[in-house]
Amino acid sequence: MADRPVSRPPDTPKVTALRRALASLPGAVVAYSGGVDSSLLAYLAHRELGERAVAVTADSPSLARSELADARAQAARLGMRHRVVTTGELDDERYAANRADRCRFCKEALVSVLNAVAAEAGDWPVLLGVNTDDLGDHRPGQSAARRMGARFPMVDAGLSKADVRQAAHGLGLPTSDKPASACLSSRLAYGVPVTREALRRIEDAEDGLRRAGFGGRFRVRDQGGDLARIEVEATDIARAADRASEIVALLKDAGFRYVTLDLEPYRQGSHNAVLGLPVVRVGSGT
Repeated sequence: MADRPVSRPPDTPKVTALRRALASLPGAVVAYSGGVDSSLLAYLAHRELGERAVAVTADSPSLARSELADARAQAARLGMRHRVVTTGELDDERYAANRADRCRFCKEALVSVLNAVAAEAGDWPVLLGVNTDDLGDHRPGQSAARRMGARFPMVDAGLSKADVRQAAHGLGLPTSDKPASACLSSRLAYGVPVTREALRRIEDAEDGLRRAGFGGRFRVRDQGGDLARIEVEATDIARAADRASEIVALLKDAGFRYVTLDLEPYRQGSHNAVLGLPVVRVGSGT
């Protein structure tokens, strides 16, 4: 028998509202990446709907193999009905061009596949794990998903990122403290084409840093021209500098030619600075 989350404290009013909304559905197809947001939504849908809820993971070159493995393992542990489907966003020239609206074409590919799964199941709604904090971020895919009929039940229930983590912790979900992990394409500076080779190079480089003992939040950013820019947490900058030769060797093995260490700590969406948008720093509370 699969392990189940530990016993939990009573739901907050927001979580209660979310559970009631899910229970009222005929069924649900939940976009499930294995992150904290989608894990909470998928698990609550499973709790309320049983086999009438299916968590669907979109597999493409932009998804790290470790993330796919983690999503599979968690779904099995929680006893959720789970499917892995292939999406072809990389074959879309608009996506591969990597302009500021790249996420729009990714979400269109995702929701198109999820809509097909939903139609097979009996026209169940497609649910995305968007929280209220996400609405203020640069996420052009959200409007595309809504246009294609996807629903954001956590937004409707008023759950923020903090609410999501609190609820996930109360349920004993293993992702409750998992750092945010955007797709590998987000590591490419805008204008640097998204290719399978570029994505694998980033994945290999980040896997190498993990094996070297760098955990928590960090990124290998591809700035184009074979240049890697590494962001680590503030407490790891000095340690990374001390191990410069080892890190350079790791990233050159992955395929980069030039390796730099950013003296600013890791911040979420740092490439968005070129768009004049704010970036999120570790420890800022978001």
